[in-house]
Amino acid sequence: MPRYEFRCRTCDDTFEVSRPMAESSAPADCPAGHADTVKLLSAVAVGGTSSAPAPAM
Repeated sequence: MPRYEFRCRTCDDTFEVSRPMAESSAPADCPAGHADTVKLLSAVAVGGTSSAPAPAM
């Protein structure tokens, strides 16, 4: 299940919430109970290897 990062505007805490992609834009209360939160943009980490040579510069 994907994890989404939120920041509380009241206490400035950053926290993560696991939820289905269909609920990705739903609001989330911070762990301290504040409702004024904003969803943060997160970078996608992609790992792996490739057997193809790197492009020449």
